[in-house]
Order: sequence, then structure tokens, then C-alpha cells
Amino acid sequence: MKSFTILGILMLSVFAALGQINALQVETYYISDNQDATDTTGGNLESGSITYRIYVSLPVTSRIRRIYGDAGHPLKFSSSETFFNNIADGQSFANSISKNRYLENTVALDSWLTIGQSTKTATQTYFGVPKNLDPDSSFIGGSNNDGGSAMIAEGLLNNNSPEINIPITVHDGMTLGTDVPQNWGSYGIKDDVTGIDSTIFGSVVPKSEFISYNAALFNSGTVGPLTDTNIVLLAQLTTKGTIQFEINLEIEELVNGLSVVRKYVANDSTLNADELLSPLLKYPPQCGCLDPLYLEYNPANSCSNSDSCQTLIILGCSDPEACNYDPIVNFNLPELCCYVGYCNNMDISVVCPTLNLPDLKDTDSDLITIFPNPAYKSISIQYPNQFKGNLNFDITDITGRTIKTGVISSSKTADIKIEDLTEGYYLIRVVTPEQIQTATFIKQ
Repeated sequence: MKSFTILGILMLSVFAALGQINALQVETYYISDNQDATDTTGGNLESGSITYRIYVSLPVTSRIRRIYGDAGHPLKFSSSETFFNNIADGQSFANSISKNRYLENTVALDSWLTIGQSTKTATQTYFGVPKNLDPDSSFIGGSNNDGGSAMIAEGLLNNNSPEINIPITVHDGMTLGTDVPQNWGSYGIKDDVTGIDSTIFGSVVPKSEFISYNAALFNSGTVGPLTDTNIVLLAQLTTKGTIQFEINLEIEELVNGLSVVRKYVANDSTLNADELLSPLLKYPPQCGCLDPLYLEYNPANSCSNSDSCQTLIILGCSDPEACNYDPIVNFNLPELCCYVGYCNNMDISVVCPTLNLPDLKDTDSDLITIFPNPAYKSISIQYPNQFKGNLNFDITDITGRTIKTGVISSSKTADIKIEDLTEGYYLIRVVTPEQIQTATFIKQ
């Protein structure tokens, strides 16, 4: 039996891992300048400090309920320099910031966590959106700012350097939302007794790192405020250094009309049944081989580096004692190895046809081809030659178990329905007058 390239199992695992996380965006929200650095009311904000915003994109039917760290998956934020926290009116969580506070000094650059919500009034709730998608103008910076401790007449937060792309005095990355989450709660970030935050999200002790195996911010469920998209703000971080983070999310999804809660984690050092790895939740992104056809493929990669894909995977039996041993195989599946006296419930005359069919042909010109591949409802088989009469076929799964058998017409092409098969990777064998031919396909 010919060896074959592995595809279906790995591709399906990639799709399962990505799940509901469509994308993660780290936006350069603002860069502080010399005027901003004059303010002492809000604390020590150095010129050149960058304010980053972290967004995640989901399907429109999904809601984020929790950002968290636990024993298997820590919540991590770090920088090569300390994080800025406004000492006058800064908050650990953006949903606690009143809109009028954004008018003061450098409050708008405070470091915090959130799940969508960025500020509020007594009657209105604002949500964070990327500046390039902000549908309205700005209430932050410039003439909307009190000028800080130096009482600068034109106000603070006026920097319009090209690195910012859109000045926050033009679009502040905030817009009103109507689907307002309820039942906010948290643990592991503020002190349970005093309510004081001594992490990087509070102003008590300047820090450059936060790592917790028992922390969370949660609510009843948040969706983004924009129509036809679901982009949710998770954090704002201001620092002069280089940032890194790992975040984990609990997401409420709609699956076949039913609400399902799943956890998406940034690393798979441990992975429980209700958890899915999403490498997008780790920053900076780990780039490498994302093609599951290659040995260098790593599902923890979140971006592609095509040069890292070097060795094409060849799936089959690499045991020299097996009758179907193939020396070119580099991904061994013991279930596919066949021995005289033991063939793992497979037909040894099919798996090792050379044992009783010494004249079996096995050249590329004689091979059948399958299309489409992957397929959903049916596959078409094309023969290299036209034979008379009917041909027998069987379909086996990845372990060699026969799933389907039948007879097909021997015209140049034949169709086989596969809609009753489960998703996965299959091998089809067709017995022609001269040989047994094999091909592989994926059922979607």
C-alpha cells in the first residue's frame, strides 16, 4: 500500500483550535509628547510613552464573559519599562471610569482592564472601538482637556504624529452602545479587604509585570458596539517599554442555535476538555509553520512564516518488520502497520497486495485521482485508463477500519456519495483488473 501525506487530522485540529477567536489587534492608541509630560497631577508620564489598546474580534453571535488567569493558564502582562497608572483618577477597570474624568490631565492614558466598556455616565455607556472604525468624533484631549497641572491653554493629548495614525482628538476610539453588560465582578486584582489595586493596573506601586494564576474580570456577557462586526476592547496599557501578554477568555457561543460556554487559552501546557488553544491570545505573536502538511507545523503559531515549513509529512508505516513498511514515511501510524498473522482487523491481502499479487503495478501514471478534495456531499474518482465492467471499492478511516463498500461503474469517472461519513481523513481503494489503487480524501 502506498504511503500518503497527512492532512485531514491536522487541518481539523487547526480549525478547532482557532474556534471563535477571529483576530487580535494591538492598536497604538496614543504617544505622549513633551506637553503631556508636564502634568504632575496624574503622575509621572514620560514623553514617548505609548498607549496600546488590545481588541479581540469574534463572530457576531458570541459574547465575552470573562478575562482570567487560572492554575493552568496565567493572566500575564509585562513591559520592559514600568506601566503608567494615573494617580489622580485612574482605575483598575475601565467600566469604573466616569466620562467626566476623561477631561482631566492624563486620565485618558491610564492602564486598565475591561470587557468592552470604556466609560459611562448616569444614563449612557461607551464602548471601546479601534480608532479607524470609530463612527463619531472625540471628547478627549485638546480643547476637551483641562491642560493638566501646567494648565496648558490648548489642553493635553494633542500629539498628531504619523505613528498614531489617527489623533485621539479626532477619533477617541469610544462610541455609545446599547447592549450593556450587567453583574460586573472581579477577583485577584484588587485587595479583597481594602479594595486597593497594587498590581500594574493600580497606582500604589509602579510595576512592569503582572502575572496571576487566580484572577478575573467578568460580567453577564459583552458584544462589540458596531453593526455587523464584533470587536471587543480588553485592555489599555501605557508604557515606554515593549509589551508582552497572555490572556484567556471565557466566551458564550451560539452553536446550532444553542448557547455554549467555552474557554480559550493562550498556551496549551495543560488543556482541559472545556478549553481550546488560541495562539492569537499571546503577544507578541509566535510566527512559524502554519501548514499542517509539514513536520514543522505548530498549532501554537499565530502567524505564518513560510520559510519554516521544510519537511513534507509522509504518513504510513515505518516499521521494517511490517509487510507494508515504507522507508520514505516520516510520520508513523502504528495502526496502519500490517504483519503476517496480525493486521489490526484490516484485510492483509489489500494492505499488502504484493504478498499474493506479485505483478501489482504501482506507478504514478496508474493512480486514480479524487476531486473535490476536501469534499462535503460526494467525491468523483477519475481513472487513468478506462476499464470494462464494474469496479469494487472500499473506504477506510485513518485506523484502517472499513467504513463503506460498493461497486462503481468503470467509465473514466465515477461519483460516490460521502455525506453520511463523519468529518475526517479517509483512504479509498479501488480494485481494477490489474491492481488495487488507493487515494486519500477529507470529508468536511
